[in-house]
Amino acid sequence: MAPRASWTGYLRLSLVTIPVRLYNVISSTSKVSLNQLHKDCNHRVKQLLTCPEHGPLERDSIVKGYEYEKDKYVVVDEADLEKIRLETTKTVELTQFVEASELSPLYLNTSYYVAPEGPMAEEAFRILREAMRQSGKTGIGRVVMSGKEQIIAIGVHDKGFILNTLYFAGEVRSSEPYFEEIKNGDVNPDHLALALQLVKQSSAPFDPTQFKDRYQEALLDIIKAKAAGTEPVVVQPAAMGQVVNLMEALRQSVAQTLPQKDEKKPPAPSVKEPARAAKKKTKGA
Repeated sequence: MAPRASWTGYLRLSLVTIPVRLYNVISSTSKVSLNQLHKDCNHRVKQLLTCPEHGPLERDSIVKGYEYEKDKYVVVDEADLEKIRLETTKTVELTQFVEASELSPLYLNTSYYVAPEGPMAEEAFRILREAMRQSGKTGIGRVVMSGKEQIIAIGVHDKGFILNTLYFAGEVRSSEPYFEEIKNGDVNPDHLALALQLVKQSSAPFDPTQFKDRYQEALLDIIKAKAAGTEPVVVQPAAMGQVVNLMEALRQSVAQTLPQKDEKKPPAPSVKEPARAAKKKTKGA
């Protein structure tokens, strides 16, 4: 049974409309979270909502507003938000298709699985999925989610789609200010050859199951040890090797990443040798 959908609506391409469900790709259930406590009694601290004029407030007394001048606000309530009814309010509207390579990872934000909403939607869902799979294209579109209209990219994944919300161009910082002090220069061919060898020897198929959040695991071990009244085992960080120059660092790195060859075992003694030795003794006698 599929988990509860985080969003339901429609996927539309021109006059084709498909009821769909969106599911969060990322799970945060395994993340260790820490609470704020009063250091004198270890009671959890509560965040109080206060007004500078009237003091503490109940949550139902809170409204939303926009500051249009210093300390001057206009209140925006749910009735105002309901007036914003874009055609993409409950619909993922695909507006174009692009090559997957055109989509920079800088713009990727939140990921969702996309599945059809019920058996009646499956035929149209499959046709669009196979058309996109065979053309190798990624769909670009828009949808209203989380209180704003989002740009989205949607691509084929397994038997369904992956939908990624995208950052707007104005939200992504240019790299120029961060890289402008990096100087262009010639590359030492010997250094480059060793670096290429190091990359080649360190290459392997990506397997995300090989990676775990070791910081979270260590934090959980500390929490368990302290809860049990014992001292946690602290693993000291590995010392950084002292390398004189870049060439030596590359050479040592290449040597460390060389595939381990099986050591040649000495040949097993022949079963005929004892017999031959016995014959020699007999002749000598």
